[in-house]
Amino acid sequence: MDLKLNGKVAVVTGSSKGIGAGIAKAFAKAGAKVVVNYASSKEGAEKVVNQIIKNGGSAIAVHADVTKSSDVNRLFEETKKVYGQLDILVNNAGIFSFEPLEEITEDSFHTQINTHVLGNILSTQKAVAMFGNGGGSIINISSTVSQNPVAGLILYSAAKAAIDNMTKTLAKELGPKKIRINTIAPGMTETEGTHSGGIIGSDLEKQMVAITPLGRLGQPDDIAKVAVFLASDDSNWVTGERITVAGGLL
Repeated sequence: MDLKLNGKVAVVTGSSKGIGAGIAKAFAKAGAKVVVNYASSKEGAEKVVNQIIKNGGSAIAVHADVTKSSDVNRLFEETKKVYGQLDILVNNAGIFSFEPLEEITEDSFHTQINTHVLGNILSTQKAVAMFGNGGGSIINISSTVSQNPVAGLILYSAAKAAIDNMTKTLAKELGPKKIRINTIAPGMTETEGTHSGGIIGSDLEKQMVAITPLGRLGQPDDIAKVAVFLASDDSNWVTGERITVAGGLL
């Protein structure tokens, strides 16, 4: 077994299900101790933790709404209390909803932007303060729609584009501290969300598969493998990059 993350501690926001859960489990398999963060699904987070522990890993579940600084402070304080250090942050927490222009409200704007952009900033601030002298690795989760938007996703697409830009900006700002920051941009991925949202089995799924060169939807593990690379020393000369993980879909 290749324990590329042995001895490291990772916080993965929004990891009670979907891509976040896949990343958390892959990190644990690679030897990291993992903090599984959740905002609403305590049951899902505990399920991920139990799977990690059952497979011989170490993980805890911590509730925190990443849009609230008090919650984010508690998330990282609990990480330090239990594991004593931090080496990796994955900013995965996010929400996805189709919302055409005429349906956007102040509340829906703040829900999307606060979760994806403010939450990312607040978590990154605490992680940078907690990383040791050896630096750390931050991985942001974007989307193919940050560069190739889809009608009805103006807020989600704009938020993900902001994440792309923040990654490049912070790579320059944090490089002197030996902190690397990169972005993964998944294409459509089969998760609990795409099932509950009615995408799986729909015409939209068929359309997405048809325009994806590798001819299928992504799986959380497809994304997680790239996250392990970016979290590990294998990528110690990589920062400020956006890696599309979408089977050839641009």
